[in-house]
Amino acid sequence: MKKIFPLYLSFRAKVTVAFIFSLFFVTFLGNILIHRVSLEAQFQQLRQGLIVLTKTASLMIDGDTLMSVPLDRQGVDSEAYQAIAAVLRRIKETNPRILYIYTMTQTQKHGAWQFIVDINPVVKDKNNRVLTSYPGDPYDASRFPEMEKAFEAPSADKKLMVDEWGVTLSGYAPVRDKTGRAVAVLGIDISAKDVFDMERELNRRFLIVLAFGIVLSLLLGIWVSRQTTGPILKLREATQRIAAGDLGYKVDIKGHDEISQLGDSFNKMAGSLLESRRALRDYFYRIVESLVRGLEAKDSYTRGHSDRVADYSRAIALQMGFGVQEADMLKETAQLHDIGKLGIDERILNKVEKLTDEEWATIKQHPVTGEEILKPIFLEKKMLAVVRSHHERYDGKGYPDGLKEGQIDPWAQIVTAADAYDAMTSRRSYRDALSKETAIAELKKGSGTQFAPAVVEAFLKVLDR
Repeated sequence: MKKIFPLYLSFRAKVTVAFIFSLFFVTFLGNILIHRVSLEAQFQQLRQGLIVLTKTASLMIDGDTLMSVPLDRQGVDSEAYQAIAAVLRRIKETNPRILYIYTMTQTQKHGAWQFIVDINPVVKDKNNRVLTSYPGDPYDASRFPEMEKAFEAPSADKKLMVDEWGVTLSGYAPVRDKTGRAVAVLGIDISAKDVFDMERELNRRFLIVLAFGIVLSLLLGIWVSRQTTGPILKLREATQRIAAGDLGYKVDIKGHDEISQLGDSFNKMAGSLLESRRALRDYFYRIVESLVRGLEAKDSYTRGHSDRVADYSRAIALQMGFGVQEADMLKETAQLHDIGKLGIDERILNKVEKLTDEEWATIKQHPVTGEEILKPIFLEKKMLAVVRSHHERYDGKGYPDGLKEGQIDPWAQIVTAADAYDAMTSRRSYRDALSKETAIAELKKGSGTQFAPAVVEAFLKVLDR
């Protein structure tokens, strides 16, 4: 006699329930992992961007002027205080996310620091108590390990921190005097609201995807078949790729069922995270770009130089057969090719007389400095190569690495020629501008020695239009 089992004891029911539970478990854990990794990735991106901003901004502050501010209440009236405060205001005006920006220095006592310049020296806390940060006012830095490291290298808090001024995420960078010694620290605080908004959006996406995953798990439990194995493995691989930071990865699941919909939702979530990362990168790119424009604006001879070099570079790239998207990316990169000059004294940059050997060595370091500034922003090696290698020569006699011919990235070869041409046709403090014909003759003369022949050939066609 055939034994009849209740439906809930049948093998099919057990397998279905086990499958539903397993899929729900995988979906839940996968979403938890993605949520945590995404949250950490977004926070680290924000933190790295803050480090870049603080590091770049610190290069605009003269350490010797800063340390000449008297460390007492009357120090706010000093010429040095007003000069540094003006620089800090400009930085804050170009970066709306900044809540507080200030400078501090150490005392003989460990962890006991003093304010030097804070553009908001008097504020009230949430309890309406008055907080001051006049020159010489004390501050307990021992509570903030990343702040204490800032005399050695730029850093930022690894989590939201709380002090008398509220809940913030702060970046720190050393301010150096003319000898290169760190004499003070620049601090930049951004509001905790930016971090909370980021977390809130990620939590919302997580709950939507999780809810969709739960419903889908119940539906897919009915269809226990081999066809589900392949797509689940693809989703697992996609989860691992996203967790590893590959936000551009797309899972490919064919069909019109719930599994394919889950794949589409997964791709949309990954795409949204990628767009968020790009938006954050673009935000800090614009910050650095504004600093470059500020640098050029101080010198009427170089005003607009980066824009012209960028336009020339894009035109050359298109003439050489590069795609429009790649040419546009090269243009954006070329606009920042001289970012490293932020770390060079203006007196050296604008000097009319012949540079000393020491000054020339300082100038030759600006490509390396520029690369270090942009590393957290530019993930593409060829974008960093433009900044580091735009003074290399085709014959290997350039700097900073002495690369030659094929060792030099094609993008950098293009910017080298564009940079040289604009320099020749622009008026400088030590000479008048060369004519277009003279500059073209110099390009031809340098083909195969200073410049890549293919780049010169394409550039001449652009200039002949």
